Amino acid sequence: MKTSIFFIVTIFLLGVILKAAMADPTDGFTQVPISQSNFQVQYPYDVSQSDRYSFVNGVHKFWVYSTDKPFSPSSTTKPRTEIRITGYDYSSGTWQFEGNMYIPSGTSGVSVMQVFGGSSAATTAMLRVYNPNLTYYRSPVIISNVYGTWYRVNVIHNADAGRVQVYINGVFKYETGDNGDANHYFKFGVYTQDSPSNYMESRWSGIKVFRK
Repeated sequence: MKTSIFFIVTIFLLGVILKAAMADPTDGFTQVPISQSNFQVQYPYDVSQSDRYSFVNGVHKFWVYSTDKPFSPSSTTKPRTEIRITGYDYSSGTWQFEGNMYIPSGTSGVSVMQVFGGSSAATTAMLRVYNPNLTYYRSPVIISNVYGTWYRVNVIHNADAGRVQVYINGVFKYETGDNGDANHYFKFGVYTQDSPSNYMESRWSGIKVFRK
């Protein structure tokens, strides 16, 4: 009898563990509608958008050179080609970004995704590439040798609790505090940081935004 009970309990616990392991980061969230109209492309002001961005067969391709101009003549920021997701700015609640990301070999010293806004910094989260790794700001490493492979990226920001979580291919990778209350929104593409390569590129597809 005791053996049977032990067996039943063991099977139950294994089921609970398996269910937790199979949980998707979007479970419990509601997807919000987005379209190309929600995508505001920012690119060097002295070139055409098509010189630094393309959208073909569902893939957003962004590229920039370290010698490029900023996105406006009055800006003192570094070169970028990014999409700023509009229509879903937030300062409370829990929000999630999802996208499939591809980084070609050689790209380095660049932010490829960010949660904009913070009281102690301009951003509250950044995924960057430093040859050859994907990092959270400068550290820790989220993906070793990120080049040449498509990855599903999920970034969850609980603005009420001040926490950020990062998932890769549905697997939890990192959690940390955010950089304080502010107006927040999601951005993805390429935004030059320190020690950049001459040419920086990222590709994204399947962009989704969730909330709860």
